[in-house]
Amino acid sequence: MAQISLTFPDGNARDFPAGVTPAEVAAGISNSLAKKAISATVDGKHWDMQWPIENNASIAIHTMRDDVQALELIRHDFAHVMARAVQSLWPDVKVTIGPVIENGWYYDFDRKEPFSTEDLATIEKKMKEIINLRDIVRTEVWDRARAVAFYEANNEPYKVELIEAIPGDEPLRMYWHGDWQDLCRGPHLQHTGQLPADAFKLMSVAGAYWRGDSDRAMLQRIYGVGFQNKEGLKAHLHMLEEAAKRDHRKLGREMDLFHMQEEAPGQIFWHPNGWTIYTELQDYMRRKQRAGGYVEVNTPQVVDRKLWEASGHWEKYQEHMFIVEVDEEHAREKSINALKPMNCPCHVQIFNQGLKSYRDLPLRMAEFGSCNRYEPSGALHGIMRVRGFTQDDGHIFCREDQIESETRIYIDFLSEVYRDLGFESFRVKFADRPEKRTGSDEIWDKAEEALLNATRAAGIEPEMNPGEGAFYGPKLEFVLTDAIGRDWQCGTHQVDFVLPERLDANYIAEDGAKHRPVMLHRATLGSFERFIGILIESHAGKLPFWIAPRQVVVAAIVSDADDYVQDVTAALTAGGVRAEADVRNEKINYKVREHSLGKVPVILAVGKKEVEDRSVSMRRLGEKHSTVILLDEIVNSLSVEAKAPDLL
Repeated sequence: MAQISLTFPDGNARDFPAGVTPAEVAAGISNSLAKKAISATVDGKHWDMQWPIENNASIAIHTMRDDVQALELIRHDFAHVMARAVQSLWPDVKVTIGPVIENGWYYDFDRKEPFSTEDLATIEKKMKEIINLRDIVRTEVWDRARAVAFYEANNEPYKVELIEAIPGDEPLRMYWHGDWQDLCRGPHLQHTGQLPADAFKLMSVAGAYWRGDSDRAMLQRIYGVGFQNKEGLKAHLHMLEEAAKRDHRKLGREMDLFHMQEEAPGQIFWHPNGWTIYTELQDYMRRKQRAGGYVEVNTPQVVDRKLWEASGHWEKYQEHMFIVEVDEEHAREKSINALKPMNCPCHVQIFNQGLKSYRDLPLRMAEFGSCNRYEPSGALHGIMRVRGFTQDDGHIFCREDQIESETRIYIDFLSEVYRDLGFESFRVKFADRPEKRTGSDEIWDKAEEALLNATRAAGIEPEMNPGEGAFYGPKLEFVLTDAIGRDWQCGTHQVDFVLPERLDANYIAEDGAKHRPVMLHRATLGSFERFIGILIESHAGKLPFWIAPRQVVVAAIVSDADDYVQDVTAALTAGGVRAEADVRNEKINYKVREHSLGKVPVILAVGKKEVEDRSVSMRRLGEKHSTVILLDEIVNSLSVEAKAPDLL
């Protein structure tokens, strides 16, 4: 029998018969490993314990301790066990697909009656019964004709259609979990008992069209979440509970920040409180950019299609653009324009005005650019996912030998901004060439190498994010983690050799000849709208004092204190604090509850004693006890606290 060599993670290699399975390899190492094993990695591919290995390869055996592989298998097997439970309870239900998604899975079913909340509890109970059976999971490879005949005989038309849609004519893999079967690429666990029965929960039911086609059948999609243990599930459910409390749409109403309405989908109506946050953040960024050597510009929102054709956006990005047709006076045909989805081509137009020398580089250009991008209505989400937004956009025009230094300077700049806004650390991802792009492979090779080297020179080893670069260049993605552990991709930094070439940008180099500048695209916050949503949710509405829209409310306890309330409010306002008076004829406890719901950071209560002593009774948001402080002292203290971090 032919022999193959398998190399283990420690570098040791052993010979095995060709066709050996990872299960047999694990059993040859120890009975303990054979029982604990869930899958393998063979030459970098996730491998089922039952799949044969025919050639020399590297191999690693995985157990439940290997988080990435364990979670993938757990969630995939939960999907199959859920589908088995559904068909056990309702044999007439037709199954379709059930992929793994973030934190869990879903499975789409064709059932005449809608699933209810009570049904989910019944399905969960049945799933636990199946898990406790410890049924063996086995797999076979069938030819297509046999698979189609099997599903036709079992009245599973969706599986037949899936097979017909799979390109090529290679055999298909079939999986059995006990006596229940599904078409699946795998891999899967060795038996149902390897699933943690106390670490999953069915979350919700939603409608979903078959194959995403609104002309096809409406199916019912059941979502579930699954983890390696009950502690992981408990932590996730707690995070969801916290996320619901922190939902920026809910807090936006309570704090009277903004609203949205159907007449302007994906557009925001900012109320005074919300616009205060916006302008404070914008003023802060304006000062930081000015100190960082940026010149601020402003460019048109409606631009002729000729520029978008020249830049490549018309070909590569048109589906995201709002097209504007203008019937110019006496024109024989309509003029075609577009609302700008981004600012970069317009910034090149400013760069191209007048002759630039190498001495002018790097030229750091910034704009709070209002952009519009088409997003499907189903993808819109509060102020986090919108159609109209403003970026803290910037473009650095530099020489090729300045890429490294400018990248390092920008990462330092971004780090300072994030720290000031309460995010002490961030992760960096490196996104390389997408399938849909402009520019030659040679240019992309150069751009990717330059950005990766610059990032490493800045002391950062980025995570790889394959195929997610912009259509004109690779990018760094800066990912923040909020107070409850959620990741948000905010800032970006991109190297672009393409756009300066397409839009004929050049400068006079030391040799007296014209050269193309490199264009570094960068955004720190990303869109103001989305970043404000992130701030609101991360801080649960309890924003840092300097950016809170209503910083202080001075509330009268008795009507005799009304005049003093106005004096205190005026003193705070003169000290640069956003203060307002509350002299309504309401009880102080009512006022405190109302302003606490509105997330006012500081409430100053004033009664007869405070009037006599020229003091205030201060209560901070979230604290149960008040502190009596003299007026001059509180004005001085809050005046400092009200300053933005860069002004301290």
